[in-house]
Amino acid sequence: MTSTIPIGVTVNGVDHEFAEPLSVRELLARLELPCQGVALAVDGAVFSKSRWDEPVGRGWTIEVLTAVQGG
Repeated sequence: MTSTIPIGVTVNGVDHEFAEPLSVRELLARLELPCQGVALAVDGAVFSKSRWDEPVGRGWTIEVLTAVQGG
């Protein structure tokens, strides 16, 4: 009998668990977060949009950053 170990990640300070592997892009969609006009940091380092189809790693801390206009 094979059991699946959940994938635990933290997104914007909130812990989440997923039963199946998913890409960064799928993670954003699942959490209803925008894919346009945002940047991602994974474990404190910029995570380029060209890598968003890669699988999410266990234990990642992800920050979804939006541009803020000010004056």
